[in-house]
Amino acid sequence: MKTPYQNIYSVLRTNRFIVLAVVITCLLTSSFAVLTVFRFNNRMLNSAFVVNTDGSIIPLKLVSQKENIEVEALSHLDLFHNYFYGIDESNYERNLEKALWLGDSTVDNIYRQKKADGVYNRLLQYSLVQKVLSVDTGLTLDKKGMSFRTETVFEINRGSAVDRYQLITTGNLITVDRNFPNNTHGLLITDFFESSLKKINNRQ
Repeated sequence: MKTPYQNIYSVLRTNRFIVLAVVITCLLTSSFAVLTVFRFNNRMLNSAFVVNTDGSIIPLKLVSQKENIEVEALSHLDLFHNYFYGIDESNYERNLEKALWLGDSTVDNIYRQKKADGVYNRLLQYSLVQKVLSVDTGLTLDKKGMSFRTETVFEINRGSAVDRYQLITTGNLITVDRNFPNNTHGLLITDFFESSLKKINNRQ
């Protein structure tokens, strides 16, 4: 003979089963969601996006920086030397601003020294055009970091005359956070120094 108490125990057992099932389902769902977010975050950290010329977004898969450090360093230095030394009266402010993002205070000090010496005033006064012809960099990568020696050939067009120069610069590179679009390679030039400058034969 069944009693009301037996029905109550049956209902409680059923409720307990339902509660346990709901809790376990929630735990499994939460765990799956956390794992999915974690994987998605890792995928995003190794990816980047660029804007195409038509305005569309293109995803780019970034490989290990360690594998491409030399390529990125050479590109960084090429970009810097073209900005810093490829100037004329129409672009010098814009180019120098971009160049200063790629180096530390040693680059800024050379910029300030050139400004104090009237380099940029003469550029404006005589409408000079300083054009970079080539940038050739030698890199040394070791446990201490990265050092470079760059030979930049540029010419100065004075209208009636064109003079060509060879500039040797040296320094080191350190890794920093990437800054789009100011410092896309995540590198910073330190200990920058203009070691020599000489006029060369225009026929070379």
